[in-house]
Amino acid sequence: MAKREEIIVGLDIGTTKVACLVGEVTDDGVDIIGVGTQPCSGLKKGVVVNIDSTVAAIAKAVEEAEHMAGVEITQVYAGIAGSHIKAFHSEGVVAIRDREVRPDDIERVIEAAKAVSIPQDREILHVVPREYSIDQQDGIKEPLGMAGVRLEARVHIVTAASASAQNIIKCCTRCNLEVQDLVLEPYATAESVLHADEKELGVALLDIGGGTSDLVVFSEGSLVHTIVLPVGGHQLTNDIAVGLRTPMTEAERIKHRYGCAMTSLISEDETIEVPSVGGRPPRVMKRTELSDILQPRVDEIFSLVRDELERCGLSDSLASGMVVTGGSTILQGLPELAEEILGMPVRRGVPQGVGGLADVVKSPIYATAVGLVLYGARKQDGMLLTQNSERRGMWRRMRNWFAEVF
Repeated sequence: MAKREEIIVGLDIGTTKVACLVGEVTDDGVDIIGVGTQPCSGLKKGVVVNIDSTVAAIAKAVEEAEHMAGVEITQVYAGIAGSHIKAFHSEGVVAIRDREVRPDDIERVIEAAKAVSIPQDREILHVVPREYSIDQQDGIKEPLGMAGVRLEARVHIVTAASASAQNIIKCCTRCNLEVQDLVLEPYATAESVLHADEKELGVALLDIGGGTSDLVVFSEGSLVHTIVLPVGGHQLTNDIAVGLRTPMTEAERIKHRYGCAMTSLISEDETIEVPSVGGRPPRVMKRTELSDILQPRVDEIFSLVRDELERCGLSDSLASGMVVTGGSTILQGLPELAEEILGMPVRRGVPQGVGGLADVVKSPIYATAVGLVLYGARKQDGMLLTQNSERRGMWRRMRNWFAEVF
């Protein structure tokens, strides 16, 4: 059995499903060794509205992942999303104590940037450094060890409603799980689907979830914009249920199996069988009728995305285009329709950078859960590096002290 510190668990608590992935840190990277998924009806637009239902879904997904991985899960990195997510930019300035930037100087300047007034009903999720400046020299990504007198940091701060964050933690606690960190879901998703060169050149990531669509923008390697749009895959399913007069469960199945975002990609003679409601016999319909329902809604989603990017002045800075992920992006023709509307290259993002059960989780459905595991692995590795750096600094100070005394 793997050691506890070698196991990292990502828990994606979504509007339509809960996904739990168990990752094992190895010398070669991270291997996925356990997968658990369970339908969930306890959230609406990413926010918990029924704790009991959410707790039951989490417990079943975690139990399934435990059995597959052969480990006991006690700690998780949990994802959070929803329309309550807000973000803004901030700056901090400190004096460099020893005229050389040390880890504690970076911590102080980040704390200075965090010292902003936010409403009492909100809490900070992430403080993401965009760039540093030393003595008015801009564009510094890693200031550690550089000489100077004045250190500035420009950061991107992501906040969430305290009640929503506490409800996520409460659901996990009732399942005997300790939340090691609450992570913004699209920020975690970026860990698994984006390449480093895409982040550097400028890229937008759109995670189309069940209740919301989460949009984040990276430029010069850093997160620069975050917004949540109030439309998602559940609207697509609801449109199918109403338009084809079929139960919601069948509408979800039809969407994933036969859905297409562009009617022009379907031949006129293709047909599908649609179950009816109230015990009536199923009907045979043209697949183009299904596409005629889906295309306007997908068009609406990407039109909202285009308007948001133009409003923020970011459209011209996305040299790498856009990456779309999430369960609804498996629709045939969705990237092609997105390219037409946005006027930029669009690709479908699938998880990468993991081993083990990589083939099982190689789907946009698991992008966030895989990202949470990779985020946890990177954070723990960063903690180890920080500890090692602090130890080296301590030994250096001791050597200097001995040299002065003796």
